[in-house]
Amino acid sequence: MQGARLYQQVAEKLAAAIAAGDYPPGTRLPAERKLAERFEVSRPTVREAIIALELAGCVEVKGGSGVYVMDAEAGSFKATDSDIGPFEILQARIMFEGEAAGLAARQMDENEVAELERILQEMIEENATEAMAEVADEKFHLHIARCTHNDAVVSVCEHLWQLRNSSTVSARILEKVRQAGSKPRIEEHRKILNAIRRRDADAARNAMRDHLQRVVQQLLDATEAEALEAARREVNAARERFALP
Repeated sequence: MQGARLYQQVAEKLAAAIAAGDYPPGTRLPAERKLAERFEVSRPTVREAIIALELAGCVEVKGGSGVYVMDAEAGSFKATDSDIGPFEILQARIMFEGEAAGLAARQMDENEVAELERILQEMIEENATEAMAEVADEKFHLHIARCTHNDAVVSVCEHLWQLRNSSTVSARILEKVRQAGSKPRIEEHRKILNAIRRRDADAARNAMRDHLQRVVQQLLDATEAEALEAARREVNAARERFALP
């Protein structure tokens, strides 16, 4: 486990606890908050660890019910060191893409701004379809990076998107986001575009950071969406039971 990322360490510790009989097959794992306390990590880290175990077939996430142990041999679970989780990637994107937006606001020419506006329109059209991929969203962010005219910035931002697209844990969480109906937020991207058009570097930087912070919350909300929906159904059922005739 040496050199493993934090969520991978938690996944392996949790798998070892399952193998040791702390959580027998068929039982429900403790609440996310309890696991975070046990392993002294954040709840997003626990969520990434559970997704990794789900992908490995060690646990099953049942909407509205919880996370259930599937495999008593989970102690053999080993995560790959190269699989970076989405929250770690987003933390880096907030740092680098925020600064890239600020620099781009000072560097972009009118043609490059017009291209960014065209990409935003492409994103609007893509959102209106059933497309699961977010091609225009990636194009929007990488166009801003390339318009810094700084090859080092471009390299870092492109690498972060490659990590986002290649990580199986990140892909699974993004799949849950799309299944929950969440799509790229147009107004947040428009705010970035408008700040760049005004050549306001501070506003562009802050708009990009605010947008990516909301993406973090979007991921957290979407991975709880099924449980929240089940809770809403239970509340509505209770209301109907106790409604006056």
